[in-house]
Amino acid sequence: MGFGAFLKRHTLVAGLLAVVLPLVVLLGVQFVWLVRLERAQAIAHEAALESFLGSVGTQIEYAYRETAERSLNLPASLFTQDHVAKAAYYWKQRPAKGAKRLFLVDFTQEEFGHFLAFDPDQASLYTPVASDESLAMILAANPLHMLNMRQHGMESAALTVYESNPDYRIVLNPILDDAGRVVGLAGMILDEDYFRTTLLPAAIDKAIAAYFPSARDELAVMVKDGKGQPVVCVGDANGRKVVAKTRLGFVFTDWEMALYSPRATPEQWARAGFLFNASLAGLLAAALLAGVGLALRAADRAVKLSAMKSDFVSNVSHELRTPVASIRVFGELLRTGRAQTAEKIREYGEYIEAESRRLSRLIDNILDFSRIESGRKEYRFEESDLRAIVDDVVRTFEVRLAPLGFTISVTVETEPLPPVRLDPDAIAQAFHNLLDNAVKYSGESKSVLVRLGREGAAVSIAVQDFGIGIAPEEQRKVFERFHRVGTGLVHDVKGSGLGLSLIRHIVQAHGGSVEVASKPGDGSVFTMRLPISGPKGRV
Repeated sequence: MGFGAFLKRHTLVAGLLAVVLPLVVLLGVQFVWLVRLERAQAIAHEAALESFLGSVGTQIEYAYRETAERSLNLPASLFTQDHVAKAAYYWKQRPAKGAKRLFLVDFTQEEFGHFLAFDPDQASLYTPVASDESLAMILAANPLHMLNMRQHGMESAALTVYESNPDYRIVLNPILDDAGRVVGLAGMILDEDYFRTTLLPAAIDKAIAAYFPSARDELAVMVKDGKGQPVVCVGDANGRKVVAKTRLGFVFTDWEMALYSPRATPEQWARAGFLFNASLAGLLAAALLAGVGLALRAADRAVKLSAMKSDFVSNVSHELRTPVASIRVFGELLRTGRAQTAEKIREYGEYIEAESRRLSRLIDNILDFSRIESGRKEYRFEESDLRAIVDDVVRTFEVRLAPLGFTISVTVETEPLPPVRLDPDAIAQAFHNLLDNAVKYSGESKSVLVRLGREGAAVSIAVQDFGIGIAPEEQRKVFERFHRVGTGLVHDVKGSGLGLSLIRHIVQAHGGSVEVASKPGDGSVFTMRLPISGPKGRV
């Protein structure tokens, strides 16, 4: 079989694969992309939170640098021209906000430097007494003192921070002469209380207002000192989790600052986004597959229906040809005078009448099917004798079947049957179809049984043959229109595929039911049950 022929026979499967395979590839690529997007979102979100904390550190650094550059940037001439006492006047004019102590070291007068501290109350300089604070000044000034000792020049004066002693954090500014040599230094010992109670909370508030103006009440920032003890907390951190943390960068570098939020961490936020996007993609794919499935199902049904209609046309043509051929043969026998006796003439006439009835019944089936499909089928209910209807139909069969050795036995299990409200023509047509099927599928058997009986408020008509039977999995489908049982034995018998479908519609229109009991090789029993009072709601 060539590829073209394979595609023609399996068009629906090929169409399904043409949709599903690209969709699977697309979903795989999208999954990889979503995984990468999740990582990128987590990093970006984390960077945004760290940027917020970094802005707090930047404000603090800017505040101290501004103060240091304004207060510690003393002219070198004060040291080289022995005017360091004027530094007191200078500092009085430029108070250093956030500084607990201002001091200077003059390296031009003494080998190890002359230490002087500023007394803001007296606006004068004094020599500090021995203390931990003085020791911190000496240790902080030591690196610059070493530079002075070695006569090493510096390209520019740059602020340095001494934090070896957390109780005395010092910002230093070297004083350079024109040659870049260190001639002195100015320093300020930071006021931790001012930093903790004023500068740091103000910087945090300003950053929150700038970065999270709509979530101000949801966030909290807690700062812990080098020992892990909380020293500053802006907002309520209870019940909230840490979403970002960092250390301060310029001063108080051993302090850690953490951002608290009731919302998800960057990883959780990115995971939620991943799950949402993946779920949305999955739902869209499922909806697309469902739509494709429905379309393929409709196409499959259309193909099967088309095949059924083709079989229907073929079978009906055969069904029409058989009685027409019989009528033509017996008509020619009568026309050519080959029937010599009155008995033969009557016999041939009965054949023609029976085949005409058969032909008429087939046409009636087709027309009724058309009326049912278009919703134009109407029934005329009246009090009728069911036994008479059955006997009339059986007589039409006996004429055709007697030469073939068929026997149709009718038994009435309940005598007398009550009058039944029904459409006589429709019930006769349904019974005729049942009997016709029983004869066609009897196989080698030549006997058909018909039983009439009463079951409570209903009457029953059972038609039993002893032929090829119906497989269990086919019994539910035999009442579908155009359905033909798929066994080889049944396919040898021609039929329109409408008979049982019409029977079910007629019986249901009477408020009754029809069922089949069958076993392959043992024959079938079709039973119609009709309510004696007719269908409910009909007068």
